[in-house]
Amino acid sequence: MTYTQGSLIEAADYNGFANASANNINKVWSTGTGDSGWGQTALSTVSTGGTVTATSWAALVANLATAGSQTSSTLTSRTQPVTGNVIAILANVATDINTITLNRGNAAASGTEYGVFSGTTSKTTATGSGQAAWTITFTHTVTFASADAARYFWNAGGIVRIKYGKSSTGTDADPDWNTLAGQCGSISLTGRVNSNSQLIAGTTYTGTTRIGGTGGTQTTLTTTTGWYNLTGSPTTIFQLNNASAPYTPDFIRTTATATSSTVLTLVTTWVDDGSSGAGTTANITGGTATASPSTTITGTAPTTLVTYLPPSTTYLSASWGTPTIAASVS
Repeated sequence: MTYTQGSLIEAADYNGFANASANNINKVWSTGTGDSGWGQTALSTVSTGGTVTATSWAALVANLATAGSQTSSTLTSRTQPVTGNVIAILANVATDINTITLNRGNAAASGTEYGVFSGTTSKTTATGSGQAAWTITFTHTVTFASADAARYFWNAGGIVRIKYGKSSTGTDADPDWNTLAGQCGSISLTGRVNSNSQLIAGTTYTGTTRIGGTGGTQTTLTTTTGWYNLTGSPTTIFQLNNASAPYTPDFIRTTATATSSTVLTLVTTWVDDGSSGAGTTANITGGTATASPSTTITGTAPTTLVTYLPPSTTYLSASWGTPTIAASVS
């Protein structure tokens, strides 16, 4: 590029920053590919031999500044060129674009948590009989309008959350299952953009992140597994076993699958092997359901609730749309 102090600003200079170089603002700001791209309106390029106008430069400066705000990145302070004035060299543009490219998965804020779902997310009837083993299976799908919409969601800082709860009583095993469900906390799944952790609304997410859970015996937490690491086969991202004998074989487990480029499938199993000890029973009660919409577990029944935090629209338009959540229990 000829972009140096005292030389003419050529179309190739501007286009390199906007769209043509290995790291350019459109790659992150607009459609991009893979884990790059927020789905915003792309900067137009300048035809070869054409004039690089103050309007073009101002648009690039504005998008770069907004991208810096979106990712909480420290960039060079600069003033947008004004039509009619001589356009001066803008320092550190390439450096700042590289910074945005590196930090593209970070987000200064999150949107409002979304808790609308179809189907059933609670097991309201009793489970098990005597000391027989039993399993409850909760299945949730998060469906995006398109593969690009899914990409924009994860790339701009979207988070899917899994929450667990039960508070019904009446059997020997109920208190232990109430404790185990409460010890899980919540599991947050992010994109793991650029194979890095993401700083979203001041919290660091590593791909699969357990928040608020204490106790139990954690046997699995795939901290470096996010959307971009998932395949068409289920990956166990979290498992917590009961830490109190004789209930230690009991566990709650969640698997995640990229069923397609538009569908995330989360399957959570609550498993009791029936070995509760002589004179006790393994069966548990049902209870009241957590109804849609809800971002917290409000009922007493065994429940696995899936919600999501969309990216914030403070700096970006909602190119990811409104993903849907469907739930079922068996």
